[in-house]
Amino acid sequence: MTELRGVGIGQGVAQGPVVRMADALPAPEKTSSTAGTDAERARAREAVAAVAAELMQRGESAGGSAREVLEAQAMIAEDPTLQDEVDARIDDGGTAEWAVYDAFEGFKATLEAVGGYLGERAADLDDIAQRVLAHLRGVAASGVPDPGHPFVLIARDLAPADTALLNLEQVLALVTSDGGPTSHTAILAREKGIVAVVGAADAVSLEDGQTVIVDAAAGTVTTDPSGEQLERATARAAERAAAVDAPPSPGALADGTAIALLANLGKPADAADAVARGAEGVGLFRTEFLFLSSAQAPTIAEQRTGYTELLEAFPGKKVVVRMLDAGADKPLAFLNDAHEENPALGLRGLRSLRASEDILREQLTALAEADAATSADLWVMAPMVATVEETKYFTSLAREYGIRTAGVMVEIPASALLADRVLAHTDFASIGTNDLTQYTMAADRMLGSVANLQDPWHPAVLRLVGEVGVAGARTGKPVGVCGEAAADPLLAIVLVGLGATSLSMAPAALADVRLALSERTLEEARSLAEIALAADDAASARTAAADAVAALSPHQKEKKS
Repeated sequence: MTELRGVGIGQGVAQGPVVRMADALPAPEKTSSTAGTDAERARAREAVAAVAAELMQRGESAGGSAREVLEAQAMIAEDPTLQDEVDARIDDGGTAEWAVYDAFEGFKATLEAVGGYLGERAADLDDIAQRVLAHLRGVAASGVPDPGHPFVLIARDLAPADTALLNLEQVLALVTSDGGPTSHTAILAREKGIVAVVGAADAVSLEDGQTVIVDAAAGTVTTDPSGEQLERATARAAERAAAVDAPPSPGALADGTAIALLANLGKPADAADAVARGAEGVGLFRTEFLFLSSAQAPTIAEQRTGYTELLEAFPGKKVVVRMLDAGADKPLAFLNDAHEENPALGLRGLRSLRASEDILREQLTALAEADAATSADLWVMAPMVATVEETKYFTSLAREYGIRTAGVMVEIPASALLADRVLAHTDFASIGTNDLTQYTMAADRMLGSVANLQDPWHPAVLRLVGEVGVAGARTGKPVGVCGEAAADPLLAIVLVGLGATSLSMAPAALADVRLALSERTLEEARSLAEIALAADDAASARTAAADAVAALSPHQKEKKS
């Protein structure tokens, strides 16, 4: 028996035989075409179009975040610049296979050099190229295997197109050797409720047919387990299934301390699933869905319709709407599409809205009108707030439009360090841990080469969260967390210990977080926060907190009995 360690996604546990992902197709040799330039061009274009159509179809079937990811992949596949590179290689006498392979490799290197959002998209090119090559060769792309029985899938990483459509009746769990807690694989696994451990480097050593236990809560993969270990895992899985299937209740700690559990939503159509899973409201509604597919800003009436649909789904409940967060990875032609050397540090969030204040004012108008027509408790917040002056500006402007509850997102260390002064001038703060981690660690969250630094467990990030929590307690203002960190059940307890009064996450994560919180008191949460803060790095903080929870578990069970 051996134990492999990685980053667990959720609280699930599963067991079964290993099935490894097939290796990628071999790279084609550089040979001259015998079919002619026109024929090779036609073959390449047809293959790319077929793959793009397949990705779009998979996205339609999967829905949610997967749809957005796969639509982006389809757009990359048909990028005109990439097509020109393929044509150029064919014009030099190459085959369609060689031209596609070499062009994609070159394009990948270019995107990696650019970094940021485009750098992250470079990793998607491998999957797209493999699919195009498979189409050209008339063979199946190396995808999720189908052994005819339930299995634990082992892969270096999983393409979004495969993760989105995993057959959960067959795939018992997913283990990858690459990736981290904010990778596409992790995000989609969390959204689909897949038992997963990512970044388990030694997973490549596992063999087909080998029995393993995948424990997402502990972030471990146990190989060749004993009968007793298998029985314990089976019992835990049954307990968790019962807890997840139980009627949802409001979020609370074991001592009765209320912690509102809210949903992160990207469009009004997602509301029904959140309500069904017991969301107590919305902690982050991303308004970009109205803007990103438009060549010009949507009208007030168009926006009002979308916001009204959302608010009507949560009568009497809190709904936190984030103002348009454009820039960086979401440039808009009508707002901020000017080239910037480092867009993550440029004109984005509230900065870009102030530069085009008419769009900001129209959005506030539409929100105020939707609020007046519904019974939800509307809260509105500005993204990427860095200063006290920006806080005063947005809160004052929101008041001008009749918004009763206005707040700011804390995503920049500056606003976290001055949280007491920021909260003195606004109604609430919501911590976006994805960007806060990025700016604290000086590591672009869209760049795979620094993914190891993209971990909200880092004590530097947790210390900043604690600064906001303390400021919230002193000023009597709510402090929420709406980044991916809130969906990690163990980290959720630590965040509460640092002062978070509400947590917002993908709806699929609500049950696990609700269960984790219900087993800990506020005193225990604060103790776990101190333990994590005392660590030197993210991995040590996570391990120390997990070990502390394991030590607490017997005591907790005795208390409940």
